[in-house]
Amino acid sequence: MEPVEINAGEYYLRQLRADDRIDDGAALVAAFADPEIRRWQGGLLVEDAVGAKKYVEFRAWQWESDQRYSWAVCDQLLGNPVGEIALKDVDPHNGSAELVCWTAAEHRGRGIAGHAATAVIGFGFGFVGLHRVSYRQAVGNTASRRVAEKTGFTLEGRLRGAQLVQGEHHDLNIWSRLSTD
Repeated sequence: MEPVEINAGEYYLRQLRADDRIDDGAALVAAFADPEIRRWQGGLLVEDAVGAKKYVEFRAWQWESDQRYSWAVCDQLLGNPVGEIALKDVDPHNGSAELVCWTAAEHRGRGIAGHAATAVIGFGFGFVGLHRVSYRQAVGNTASRRVAEKTGFTLEGRLRGAQLVQGEHHDLNIWSRLSTD
């Protein structure tokens, strides 16, 4: 699928970019330097400009291959990325995907992730035709729990020791929303 941009009112969701006009690399490097993002993110981390470019290219490839639809969450005024949100592990057969997100440290606590999540969930149910969107939250990550609660997810249970965080296994809460909710 070609990347889709979403006007989410106060925020604008667009594909991450690293080209002549817009380069999100510096924002990614700064965000991934944050200890909280490094703690909970796992997986891909951005260390420098080269890593940021590879990250952006990988996200573009994921769009093209319909594996993950991800957006830079940008403020409407300046267009600068303040976070990232995505539907990953898109499964068209079962009509399911998992919502993932992060917000840069200096923008946390303002409801940005919840606002963006509402728009992305609407995209998933309406445009992609998903039936179920899941969300996993490390038990110790209270900010992530607030995103799930504020965006109408239902807590389904706990996955014991399911995420490796800084060398220790942590439990994950699993949440879901259905298109019929």
